[in-house]
Amino acid sequence: MLSDALGSATAGVISRLITHPLDTAKARLQSTELPKAGTTTNGLNVSYRGPLDVLRQTYHVEGIRGLYRGFDAILIGGTPGTMIYLCSYELIKKKMQANSIGEEENFVTHFSAGILAETLACLIYVPVDVVKERLQVQTILNESDKLSARTGHCNTKSFHYRNSWDALKQIVSKEGLSQGIYKGYGATLASFGPFSALYFVSYEQFKHFAKEVTETSKNEDLPLTALVLSSASAGAIASWITSPLDLAKLRLQIQRGGVTQTNLTYNGMWHCLRHTYTKSGVQGLFRGAGARVLHFAPAMTITMTC
Repeated sequence: MLSDALGSATAGVISRLITHPLDTAKARLQSTELPKAGTTTNGLNVSYRGPLDVLRQTYHVEGIRGLYRGFDAILIGGTPGTMIYLCSYELIKKKMQANSIGEEENFVTHFSAGILAETLACLIYVPVDVVKERLQVQTILNESDKLSARTGHCNTKSFHYRNSWDALKQIVSKEGLSQGIYKGYGATLASFGPFSALYFVSYEQFKHFAKEVTETSKNEDLPLTALVLSSASAGAIASWITSPLDLAKLRLQIQRGGVTQTNLTYNGMWHCLRHTYTKSGVQGLFRGAGARVLHFAPAMTITMTC
């Protein structure tokens, strides 16, 4: 099991090479309100119309480096976090199945195992997520830095953090562990917990359905195509449904870093969700959901099938 988890974690890092720009697009969409005509800040247009517009604007101003902000945090923390996540899910699921009475408990087993696995994995994921997101939503402050940013010679004073290590040091130094790097634990768990639970419930159900369709016996492995479709479908469904929670989590985490795009201070996840709905409706709650689906569906598929 450990070797399988390591292989999946490595595959997850590889998948990030492909999908991280989409995660950056998601973060930048979620950190801003719905666009208004002519909205600019510090000479930069932040009225993103969608994922492709974010990718285009970010590359134009900051180059490829801008699309991969926070990737080093994922590279270092992502592998152990994913291993804890997958190993704990399998262990908890097997333990619960051993004590279950019948097939009717499958839903509760998979849902509970997903939640508990995420609770443990968030000990690693939260610091990684806080550092990654604060880096991703940073924008160049001075118009004159646009050209130098693309060549990698941008004045580092134009950014809140120079890199992931600098971000981690500043957050721990200025905000502490409990009030800084781990203060987002509840918000992250409230976002990733339901995602994890919904993903595994959907994934297991899709695999069960695929075995019936392909007439695969219980002890036989599913064809790769069926596994890919099961994982991609589960990832798309779980990431879309939980997008409002992810949006609130991100806005809470980045406001503590002083990089929020608005002057409003959210008092908690519910306050953030309520304010966003009042101001922008359902569309505002699902801002960045498309980019999140495009990121998580292939990322989870590669992680779970490799």
